[in-house]
Amino acid sequence: MKLGELKPAVEKVNRKRVGRGIGSGTGKTSGKGHKGQKARSGGGVRRGFEGGQTPLYRRLPKRGFTNIHANKYTEVTLTMLNKSKATDVTAESLVEEGIIGKINDGIVVLATGNLDKKLNVKAKRFTATAKEKIEALGGKAEVI
Repeated sequence: MKLGELKPAVEKVNRKRVGRGIGSGTGKTSGKGHKGQKARSGGGVRRGFEGGQTPLYRRLPKRGFTNIHANKYTEVTLTMLNKSKATDVTAESLVEEGIIGKINDGIVVLATGNLDKKLNVKAKRFTATAKEKIEALGGKAEVI
């Protein structure tokens, strides 16, 4: 191998220089053709433009509804309740222990996982199975 035989790992390709004379092949109109909207400076159409025809996003009917008055509950599973050290579990005690991040409109207890100890849980809502599992161990599921 000689110094003059070295080649780069990736071949370097020069960018196309337009508007540099007739001999370059991309002189005069710079590859944009003659006149028209796309030949002009800043020319072209916006995304979704269909040549003046009503675009698809306006032809289709709108769907969906967001209820701004709906309650947003923080979901707590039985597995998460197992991690609690307190016997009287409330939303505030779960936040203090770092089991949940923040309380929105209260907590809802879901029956995911198993419970190992007797707990007195106070929450806004309980699923039927979660309530059964808590009370089966001798605990209380109190709706506040």
